[in-house]
Amino acid sequence: MSHPEPVRPSNAGAPGRASWEIRRDIEVQREDLGRSVEALRDRVSELTDWRRQLREHRRELIIGAAAAGFLIGGIVALRRRR
Repeated sequence: MSHPEPVRPSNAGAPGRASWEIRRDIEVQREDLGRSVEALRDRVSELTDWRRQLREHRRELIIGAAAAGFLIGGIVALRRRR
């Protein structure tokens, strides 16, 4: 997910700026922060949705479950032989 580069005033941080320039810069920063927080919220929601993770990684889960089953089965078989 790519986000546009935030608009930065050319004289940001310059001494002697007018109060309206400072207010405009604050508003630009506030909008940038709002977009960043929304993008972060979307990403966190996506990563913590376990149902989606199961759907997207079904093949890996099946392979892992099969490997774990064989490992556990092998251990049980070895213990019964003793």
